[in-house]
Amino acid sequence: MGIPPIISKRQVHSANSLFLARKKRKCLIIAEVAQAHDGSLGMAHAFIDAVAKTGASGIKFQTHIANEESTIEEPWRIKFSLQDETRYDYWKRMEFTEPQWLGLMEHATESGLLFLSSPFSIKAFEMLSRVGVAAWKIASGEIDNEPLIQRMVESGLPLILSTGMSSLEEIDNIVNKILCCQKDLTILQCTSEYPCNPESWGLNMLSTFRSHYGCCVGFSDHSGDIFAGLAAAVLGAEMIEVHITFSKDMFGPDAPASITPAELQKLVQGVAEIERAIGNPVEKSKMASKLSQTRAIFSKSVVTALDLRKGTVLNYSNLALKKPGIGLSPRCFSELIGKKLTRDLSKDSFISESDFE
Repeated sequence: MGIPPIISKRQVHSANSLFLARKKRKCLIIAEVAQAHDGSLGMAHAFIDAVAKTGASGIKFQTHIANEESTIEEPWRIKFSLQDETRYDYWKRMEFTEPQWLGLMEHATESGLLFLSSPFSIKAFEMLSRVGVAAWKIASGEIDNEPLIQRMVESGLPLILSTGMSSLEEIDNIVNKILCCQKDLTILQCTSEYPCNPESWGLNMLSTFRSHYGCCVGFSDHSGDIFAGLAAAVLGAEMIEVHITFSKDMFGPDAPASITPAELQKLVQGVAEIERAIGNPVEKSKMASKLSQTRAIFSKSVVTALDLRKGTVLNYSNLALKKPGIGLSPRCFSELIGKKLTRDLSKDSFISESDFE
């Protein structure tokens, strides 16, 4: 049976918010702050304000409790910090208290953003359960953390699964276990490289996950630009998660794999345009009719190449094709050769069917 889930009123509200956001917009765009705040609560709140201005759907953090998830033996992925002797020390410096997390959640919600944060321990899960999140994000490194995932499933909230370092067998194993109990699952194609080159984006996995599991799919982007996200939107991603930074020169390991608020706004606008385009398939015949006046401006007609007298036999040298397209179509050009004019025509006159025998 497992441990009874902790479900707060805030979680129910947040889950409903996620459902409503999905109805309003096909593709949710989530800005991943991760540790870009560098342990500064003020910076974390500043990210909420910046993301809210972009039109993104939500904002996501990571909730670390060093003593619950790490040891001093944990190696650095990139040794970037001059103030933290160990990776454990770094996680310790990234911690916020429960009241601080509550303040971030309330700020995000008041700003119209879905609030999410990945827990990296049971204690972090329990704290976020009390704070309230819109969904549970299973980080790439936690895909085999079945005790943590079980608690997430039992909560009844939507789940988002990142697949950044996992094989298909590992993904298959955990997804099948989740889907036995929880149907609201979004699987994110992700490659845990920072930054991630186009050869490793793995956009092909969107259709693979969708057809294999029959659930929502999305893309977690580490490319450091907006192109991968736009491509994912074209391929029907229901969610795009992208790292955010105030500057590519900022301190921290994720800055090269992140985009700025201005770039995030471009991504949001681009995805909206793509959705409009996909949602409005063009019928070429109807479009041609709609553009008939424009076509007349750009197309050409058969005209006289010089002054011609009545009885002149039309040939290739005394006819020309010129704009606008308000006379006989160029398609009729060869059919006019050998015809006799029934009246005088000056140069650049548009020829009509009544002008020849």
